[in-house]
Amino acid sequence: MRHLLRRIFFYLAAVWVAITLNFFIPRLAPGNPAQALVARLAQKGPVPPEMLKAVEAAFGINSSMPLWQQYFVYLGDLLRGNFGMSYTYYPNQVSDVIGQSVIWTLILGGVAVVLSFLLGSLIGAVLAWKRGSLGDSVLVPLMNFLSAIPYFWLAMIIVFYLGFVLRWFPFSDGYDLDLDIGLYPEFIGSVIVHSILPALTIVLSSIAGWMLTMRNSMVTTLSEDYVLMARAKGLSSRRVMFAYAARNAILPNISGFAIAIGGVVGGQLMTEIIFSYPGIGYSLLQAVQGQDYPLIQTIFLIIALAILGANFLADMLYVVLDPRVRQERSA
Repeated sequence: MRHLLRRIFFYLAAVWVAITLNFFIPRLAPGNPAQALVARLAQKGPVPPEMLKAVEAAFGINSSMPLWQQYFVYLGDLLRGNFGMSYTYYPNQVSDVIGQSVIWTLILGGVAVVLSFLLGSLIGAVLAWKRGSLGDSVLVPLMNFLSAIPYFWLAMIIVFYLGFVLRWFPFSDGYDLDLDIGLYPEFIGSVIVHSILPALTIVLSSIAGWMLTMRNSMVTTLSEDYVLMARAKGLSSRRVMFAYAARNAILPNISGFAIAIGGVVGGQLMTEIIFSYPGIGYSLLQAVQGQDYPLIQTIFLIIALAILGANFLADMLYVVLDPRVRQERSA
């Protein structure tokens, strides 16, 4: 119980730091959203001088208010669940913009990350168990090569060959734009087909890391005394591999998986841009370009909370998976 309270206090402090940085960092950039919008309008033609004040009034920007006072106003709005109005998607509320984007990101990134984690960990465990086999000799160098390729470059290769050349799958948008959004078979099928290439990119770019980490950890675990004792007892190979070796070897991957799951909320920015996928990562890019403080702050806050929450769950999962952790924390 003491450990749980200590971890809760730590994560609450981390949330406060994240909120504070989330407020100040976007405001380090020169100018404000109204000035950015007026500058873009000025590129298309003359803009009257009073336009800036009119846009600031529409956005609710008070440039005369001290920064510390804006900070406390921001904290008060957060406590009330008021995330403000999006400047980029004016006059839509930030909650509406994120609500529309985060679903696409969770569907794409969540499924892809879980799939790559499960496949990578399973393949890594099997390769370590059969170390020195043909599969181990071929897959390890291949995965090392694959992990060195930037995922956005891999995405462009997949778009070119599977999209342009072979035309096996669509390579833009999250669904067929001729369809109405809804939970009916034709739309769901369109979403699945449009998500295959971006999901394949995420899986191929991340599976190598999971596999190599699991294999190396598994090789070390196989030499432990408790694994040798399990073999000496005559237990089946499958039970020794999964119940004794893999259960402990997967612990380093748990922390990485927690961070990866938390990072899913932020979206795979370059992948979403390349595939024109309507996720939260693309919304973040638009917000940064338009200095959309409310949208930037809310997206970063959601990312921070997701990562902290995933790490907290990983801490709790460590207690379940590793008996040594339970003994140390109960001492």
